[in-house]
Amino acid sequence: MQRNLSEITEFILLGFGDLPHLHIFLFLVFLVIYILTIVFNIVMVFLIVTDHHLHTPMYFFLGNLSFLEAAYSSTTLPRMLTSLLTGDKTISVKGCHIQFFVVSFLVGTECYLLSVMSYDRFLAICKPLYYATLMNCRLCIQLASCSWMNSIVLVSICLVLMWQLRYCGSNEIDHFFCESLSLVKISCSDTSLVKYFILILAFVFSFPPFIWTLISYIYIIAAILKIPSTTGKQKAFSTCSSHVIVVSLFYGALIIVYVTPKTEAMRELSKVFSLLYTVLPPLINPLVYSLRNKDVKESFSKATGKILKAIL
Repeated sequence: MQRNLSEITEFILLGFGDLPHLHIFLFLVFLVIYILTIVFNIVMVFLIVTDHHLHTPMYFFLGNLSFLEAAYSSTTLPRMLTSLLTGDKTISVKGCHIQFFVVSFLVGTECYLLSVMSYDRFLAICKPLYYATLMNCRLCIQLASCSWMNSIVLVSICLVLMWQLRYCGSNEIDHFFCESLSLVKISCSDTSLVKYFILILAFVFSFPPFIWTLISYIYIIAAILKIPSTTGKQKAFSTCSSHVIVVSLFYGALIIVYVTPKTEAMRELSKVFSLLYTVLPPLINPLVYSLRNKDVKESFSKATGKILKAIL
């Protein structure tokens, strides 16, 4: 006899259940990743908010990105850490829906924020004389707001569709968080509409921002090639290549998980690729985009000096 969703009180997140001998090791690894992620991103937000020298469009977008990544790391990793340490893999239905919504909404927002940041760098490098006029305060707020609002509207529609699904018995989710395709997989309802919408959502969140980012960096690289100084070229290429690698990993993982055909081999690898867009970017992005910058280092030194002076 079929049961509707309201009769199911909890789901079981299988996570890395097939690797019980590695649970303690994985717990320590993800704990370190989580602590570093929170520290790096909170430090970035603090520096950007408190240092007026960092009140520029580039750091405004970086502040949004750091806040976002601290938030969605805290949505997935604590639940995973609890499961690895205690063996408790259960999550309430409401908690699962909230986790799905928050993660999807924040990942979608990051897709657009990364493309906005690439556009900001394109204007700064390729249109330096017009940069201050074009990338004004109003446009910065509009671009950031659109990134957040676009994602929250589209994911809200997806959430409403997910609420309509029925479950016939199995409540085991073969993932480390409440991911949309995993939730759809265990449903006994007609999931055609939800699957199509998830595919559309994945396409909208990944392809247009990725293409926009790619085009921006093509123009940026073309501008860098015109720099007469070899040292200047090397420095610019080093920065750009780091950005491109991180962005490509993020978008590539999303496309592989949600857009490519779901063969049996890809299903097994989906959790690994999911780590590339949920766990690693929040750790790496502050290092790649921010903490390597001279302005950020100076701001960090000043803030550290003030704190030590206040303590002593």
